[in-house]
Amino acid sequence: MLLEVRDVVAHYGRIQALHGVSLVVHEGELVTLLGSNGAGKTTIMRAISGLLPLTSGSVWFDGRDVSRVKAHRRVSDGLIQAPEGRGVFPGMTVTENLEMGCYGRKFESRAAHRERQDWVFETFPRLAERRNQMGGTLSGGEQQMLAIGRALMARPKVLLLDEPSMGLAPMVISQIFKIIAEINSTGTTVLLVEQNAQQALSRSDRAYILETGEITRTGNARDLLADDSIRAAYLGVA
Repeated sequence: MLLEVRDVVAHYGRIQALHGVSLVVHEGELVTLLGSNGAGKTTIMRAISGLLPLTSGSVWFDGRDVSRVKAHRRVSDGLIQAPEGRGVFPGMTVTENLEMGCYGRKFESRAAHRERQDWVFETFPRLAERRNQMGGTLSGGEQQMLAIGRALMARPKVLLLDEPSMGLAPMVISQIFKIIAEINSTGTTVLLVEQNAQQALSRSDRAYILETGEITRTGNARDLLADDSIRAAYLGVA
C-alpha cells in the first residue's frame, strides 16, 4: 500500500476530532473519504499532510512512518494536497501560481520542467487560455482547476484533494470530477475528500464513510453508491 493511516487520534485543543481512524490507499487507486460537514474529513487530510500533530496513531507513506516528518518534507517526498478553499495566489498569474506548486521540487532538467507544465496546461485547457491572467480574477471553477494543477506540478505520488466540488455549479462539478478521473487514469494515486456522493462514488475504486471522527463503513465505491442507507443519507433518496 502507498498510504496508510493507522488508528489516528487527533485533537483541536480539548476537542477530540478523530477517534482511531484507519484507512489505506493502494498505488493507482482513487479512494474517496465521504462525510458530512464536521465529520472530520479535513482534519484527516491535515493529519496526513503533517499540518496537524497526532495525539496517537501513525501515518505511513511509501513504506515508512512519516508521523513525525515535517509537512514540507512530505511534500518533497510526493504527498501533495490541493486544500479546501483552493488557496490560489490572487496577485499572481496562472503560470506563476503553477510555478509555486513545484517550489522545492527539483526537475531533472528545464525540459522536464517545461514538459510538466505543458502537461498541466493540456489537462486544463482553460488554464492555458488564461496563463497570463491573475489568479484572483478567475471563476470558482477555474480557481479549483488552478489549485489542482498547482498540486500536479509537484509530481505527486499521492494527490490529496479536499472538497474540490465545494461552491461550484453542477456543470462545473461534473467537469472537475471528469478531470480527476483522467488524472487518476494516468497513474496518479488519489485520495479524495468529498460530500458529493454521486460524483465521488461513481468515479472511485473504494470509499470510506466518516461520521463524527470515526470510520463507520468501507467498501467498493459502486456498492456503497447502490446501498439504500448511503443513498438516503447522502443523496436524499429514500
